[in-house]
Amino acid sequence: MIKKITDKDKEDWENFLNNKKKTISKNSLKKKNIENPDKDKQAWESFLNNKEKILNKDFIDKKIIRAENIKKIDLHGYTIEEANTAIEQFIQKSFDENVTKIIVITGKGLRSKNVENPYLSKDLSILKYSVPEFIENNQSLSKVIIETTDAKIEDGGGGAFYIYLKRNRNI
Repeated sequence: MIKKITDKDKEDWENFLNNKKKTISKNSLKKKNIENPDKDKQAWESFLNNKEKILNKDFIDKKIIRAENIKKIDLHGYTIEEANTAIEQFIQKSFDENVTKIIVITGKGLRSKNVENPYLSKDLSILKYSVPEFIENNQSLSKVIIETTDAKIEDGGGGAFYIYLKRNRNI
């Protein structure tokens, strides 16, 4: 289907071609900004002369964040009873010294001789599982601990965990 151009369309086209209004170009926009170069300078000076204080994010109130104080304990070769006694004393001593984080290295239990004994539970006889459970069930330790989490690879990965301690208010 072929449509013919109407007289109205021809007239509009002729008016468009004869119209000599300038179209907006990138150059004309730049000229408008250049016309008042002191505007930015004035804005900057008013900002500098403003008496209101702007908080600097680089300076944080020292009371909010305490310095990270880390201690580490390695329980390789301990029996369950020895490890539980040692970790209980270590956590209490660390809390008294206002330590923030303890890295507890238990090992993965891959060389544990308890795995071969059919009368012992694999999960409860290996320090990797028994020490966190001891800490969780100990009421005196749970009062000073914020949380326990798995360790990062660089701190021992699956053979270690973190203990985050509360702030000791007595110091």
